[in-house]
Amino acid sequence: MSKQAFGIDIGGSGIKGAPVDLSTGELVAERVRIATPQPSTPDAVADTVAELLSSFDLAADMPVGVTFPAVIQAGVAKTAANVDDAWIGTDVDALLSQRTGHDVFVVNDADAAGIAEMKYGAGRGTSGVVMVITLGTGVGSATFVDGTLVPNTELGHVLLHGDSAERYMASSIREKEDLDWKTWAGRLQEYFSHIEFLFSPTRIIVGGGVSKKHQKFLPLLDLKTEIVPAELRNEAGIVGAAVLAHRENKALHKGEKKAAKKAGKNSGTKAPGAKEHAKRHAAK
Repeated sequence: MSKQAFGIDIGGSGIKGAPVDLSTGELVAERVRIATPQPSTPDAVADTVAELLSSFDLAADMPVGVTFPAVIQAGVAKTAANVDDAWIGTDVDALLSQRTGHDVFVVNDADAAGIAEMKYGAGRGTSGVVMVITLGTGVGSATFVDGTLVPNTELGHVLLHGDSAERYMASSIREKEDLDWKTWAGRLQEYFSHIEFLFSPTRIIVGGGVSKKHQKFLPLLDLKTEIVPAELRNEAGIVGAAVLAHRENKALHKGEKKAAKKAGKNSGTKAPGAKEHAKRHAAK
């Protein structure tokens, strides 16, 4: 039987999820999508996530990974992009674990896409500094050093022409200003040349919905760094969240087994089991 975990991708317009076969990176059931509630407050989004999960017959111990458009530190949202500002300071791990009854692990949305690309896609087997840049409404980034994620890099906000780069060269800007591919590629050239100068990456992977049309703009770029399109595209967030959930859940169980063993030696009592994880989260 394949290893599985559940991935959920929270976006500004939709919340989508599906179980993932971790041996292949493929969805094992058709994904379900529910519109993101407006306003997208923590309670409203948590209810929608619970509704989505109830669409599937999941084992109680299946870990759930959730992408979120924010800087995430220890499960807590430090920013809010395309969702309600009430998320800032919210323990997203705790809220969603309590509301769904599953062990939930939250990750920045671009980092999740990067995790998926590194394990199953265009970053597979690549050492050195690999950067996954997602072009969409804004610009997301995930940075890896020899396969290890450097979380929350937010490279869409490096300064270009005195403002956040994404306000100059995001895919949404191309559409808003009706730029032709050559003109937009010129803006991408400025951005990626800047990123190349700052980080000297081994490979740059370009994701986001526009990566489906990569042949219209990537060949127009002139960089020293290899730059390639993402492979998982719209499923990357779901897959990366599931991978993260499996890793974190495995580490949690390992840590609790060690704690139980230590507690048993010292006092004859048993440390809390993994089933208490969601309760402990909710009590934070």
